[in-house]
Amino acid sequence: MQNRTLASAASILAAMAIIGLIDQFVQVIARTSSLWTFHLLRAAMMFAMAGAWLWLRGARLRVHSWRGLAGRSLFMSTAMVIYFGALGFLPVAQAAAGLFSAPIWILVLSVTLFGLRIGPVRVVAALIGFAGVLLVLSPDPATIGPLTFVPIASGAFYAVAAIATREWCGAEQPLAIALGVFAGLALWGAGGIVVAGVLGEGTSYLTRGWVPPTGEVWFWTAVQAAGSLVAVTLLARGYQLAEASLASVFEFSVLGFSALFGWLVAGQATGPLGLAGLALIAFAGSLIALRGGDAEAPAAAP
Repeated sequence: MQNRTLASAASILAAMAIIGLIDQFVQVIARTSSLWTFHLLRAAMMFAMAGAWLWLRGARLRVHSWRGLAGRSLFMSTAMVIYFGALGFLPVAQAAAGLFSAPIWILVLSVTLFGLRIGPVRVVAALIGFAGVLLVLSPDPATIGPLTFVPIASGAFYAVAAIATREWCGAEQPLAIALGVFAGLALWGAGGIVVAGVLGEGTSYLTRGWVPPTGEVWFWTAVQAAGSLVAVTLLARGYQLAEASLASVFEFSVLGFSALFGWLVAGQATGPLGLAGLALIAFAGSLIALRGGDAEAPAAAP
């Protein structure tokens, strides 16, 4: 069992390292392209790769609940749009910190929506994690602005999608779930392009509509698509090799990888308070995952 745990850790750590690296180059795309063009192109590439893989294997996808798949895809694609939108104006470590506030949101939503009782340890862990997010997103009060806390919204949508994975899509194939998300992102991309065209295209990553991709944009979008496909495969393998409560702990390594590659690739140094915040988020999320067993049955109605 120890060997399987180590193998799970290695697989998930590799996946997180890939994500921490490839997401650094979204800001390269943001210089000349748009968020909406990026999502439309990347989704098309992912569908082409998945289609080729299914054709080579002679496999077919079957969806058991279109409503459940569509609902989860809506929440997850919204989380990803917010996250990748934040990458256009924030360092990857800060955007990732907002996304990985998801365990805190899962805890809050489990209590408010499903009436689950939680132990004091996880309550304290949620408070620690929230403090960590605040440290990472705004270590200097002078930098606080309307966009500072946008990444936290991605964590909220990601949390709903995480809950929906089991509740709504428990019988679905992993590839069908993944393609559902990319279909949602393609719709976001197409919708953003249309809206930008109607309102009058702006000059920034978030406000531009369709931007004919340059060779550089094609290249880095392809890197994103291929890297994401490899990372998702490694992540799925990691969850096959160890219990989810244990495997999920290793996902928080993306915070460290994002800070490391942000420094090596983009020269974005994370200050002491930011690093402390990343450590608090990873600690809190790990504690919440490992203490998952102390969630009791839903409280009886009064």
